[in-house]
Amino acid sequence: QVQLVESGGGLVQAGGSLRLSCQGAGRSFDNYGMGWFRQAPGKEREFVASITWMGGSTSYAAAVLGRFTISRDRAKNTVYLQMNSLKPEDTAVYSCAADVSREYSSGSRDFGAYDYWGQGTQVAVSS
Repeated sequence: QVQLVESGGGLVQAGGSLRLSCQGAGRSFDNYGMGWFRQAPGKEREFVASITWMGGSTSYAAAVLGRFTISRDRAKNTVYLQMNSLKPEDTAVYSCAADVSREYSSGSRDFGAYDYWGQGTQVAVSS
């Protein structure tokens, strides 16, 4: 079964840090762009960060630029999201996604570009 499994979410105080992981299973995602999205209660899903298949280029939403870092370990079929200086407005369910529509993809800010999604992990930031 092909799946993406997120982990690392939790409750943290404002100013704290969390590291999310997204482990691929059932197939390799090494040659495909990956992304992180989040959805807060009552709000639409929004783009957080994306990374190219090789990991050489990344893209971030303005709200997280300078605080979050996306990275990947292709050997482990895993993508990470390091979140620093967390704010209460970062509270959301965070999901990773893979764009397997074409090999050597670069990732996208558009959630419609992704084919596989994880189940999400909850991040809660208290003030």
